[in-house]
Amino acid sequence: MKITHEEFKYVQQMAYNQFGIYLTDAKRSLIENRFTNIVQAKGYESFMPYFESLKKDMHGSEMSEFINRLTTNHTYFFREEKHFDFLRETLLPALFRQESHSRDLRIWSAGCSSGEEAFTLAMIIDDMLGDKKHLWDTTILATDISSKVLEKANAGLYPKESLNNINPIYRNRYFEIMGDLYQLKPALRKEVVFRKFNLTHPFQFKKTFHIIFCRNVLIYFDKASKEAVLTKFYNSLNHGGYLFIGHSETIENGSIGFKFVGPSIYMKE
Repeated sequence: MKITHEEFKYVQQMAYNQFGIYLTDAKRSLIENRFTNIVQAKGYESFMPYFESLKKDMHGSEMSEFINRLTTNHTYFFREEKHFDFLRETLLPALFRQESHSRDLRIWSAGCSSGEEAFTLAMIIDDMLGDKKHLWDTTILATDISSKVLEKANAGLYPKESLNNINPIYRNRYFEIMGDLYQLKPALRKEVVFRKFNLTHPFQFKKTFHIIFCRNVLIYFDKASKEAVLTKFYNSLNHGGYLFIGHSETIENGSIGFKFVGPSIYMKE
């Protein structure tokens, strides 16, 4: 089924208005490939009736299914590993010293997908703190716009290929084999709280964060939406807090107040 120019412009505007997602003209084939079967299954002869039905139920299950199909959620544990090397070797030791009195470490995994990133962070922190872990509050907030991936994240069940980059010591310590899958042990799963959250909405957090991860999410936004989200990240960080973005993403040095630290690592000045 082919999408017309009018239909594509309609869904393009809807995705942008509701989620800040900018669909370039190159995404026409993606829309066709991911939505033809659902349009046909509902008995529609074109895309427009389906898109119009979504507009009538913006917060219902149909719109949830739409965003699940629209966003790409390919990830795995220890993806873009140099970020985690920097955390382990430089940033976390400094934060543990800095926060030794409050013992409160606040980390947000924004656009967490199915949870691999957030659980990678939890494993590193648990390993570094060791028998002092119970003295700290290091609960990680992990958010995504897709309810489908959040369900998977909460289950903590992953295929073997998602664990290819994990040190065998971590794999044996934090996972249990469940048939063909690996499940995170309950103690580690408790270290991450998953919530549905739209980054285009206002941020209303009681406290600021020491670290925010938002990797491979900004690629969905145009310049205006990207700057708006980055400004909200900036305001949600402690002074001297760190923002990690995807290796294919960049922030202009000095833009909004972020200072370049290393590849796709920025600090709030």
